[in-house]
Amino acid sequence: MKLTKMLLFVLLFSFLNISAGDKKTEKPSADKIIEMLKKGNQRFVDGKSTFPNIEISRRELAANSDQGNYAYATVLSCSDSRVPAEFIFDAGIMDLFVIRVAGNVADTDEIGTIEYGLGHVNTPVLVVLGHSGCGAVKAVNAVVHGEKLQLESNIPPLVDNIIPAVSAVKEKHSDLSQNELVPYAIEQNVWQSVNDLFMKSAASRKLVEDGKVKVIGGIYDIASGKVNWLDENKPMEILKAVNDNPQRSMNIYAE
Repeated sequence: MKLTKMLLFVLLFSFLNISAGDKKTEKPSADKIIEMLKKGNQRFVDGKSTFPNIEISRRELAANSDQGNYAYATVLSCSDSRVPAEFIFDAGIMDLFVIRVAGNVADTDEIGTIEYGLGHVNTPVLVVLGHSGCGAVKAVNAVVHGEKLQLESNIPPLVDNIIPAVSAVKEKHSDLSQNELVPYAIEQNVWQSVNDLFMKSAASRKLVEDGKVKVIGGIYDIASGKVNWLDENKPMEILKAVNDNPQRSMNIYAE
């Protein structure tokens, strides 16, 4: 047990990559960062991307700096090759702390990485980004509607977090066809990920409650390149509901 803890400490210290000579920089407010993300996306949509922070000097800075002094947003998005977060927001090296996973789900690995992004990389904003035509959501939607899909053995447990989102919209919009439900399911899946994060991460809840982090959801449209931002009040509504749920995780730190 002691050896395991020692190894974990060494790995964590290496991952932190803290440079003693690195100068701390004050980050913009969450609202300012969201505005930066929106403007970056608009440049991308307009074909006017500036491709910032990709020059040699930035790489050299990254090699000798703590990313926690620079990255301004944590982004949970899909692994889909059509959804490159840095391009979408016209960002560069050490700008975004990105977690990509099929269906932008928030399970143990993703939540742990989000906790690191918010608590150690010190990003004031978390973006949960869904996208149009998400294959993971469409696959779960098909299964919920009774289709039999042949999937590799590790895919079902990867995307089972999406089932509650699809089931909820299927019940709410019972008049819609299977295909018509997909856009609703994609949006609901964003909120499902926020809910799963808050349920399993007391650390993330506290950062949001203390006003140190703002959570925002969006849907990236693959055809236009535009991020359609969702209701900014919704994450706080989800947080309130989670705080009323006795099954929520209460441990901020690992034991």
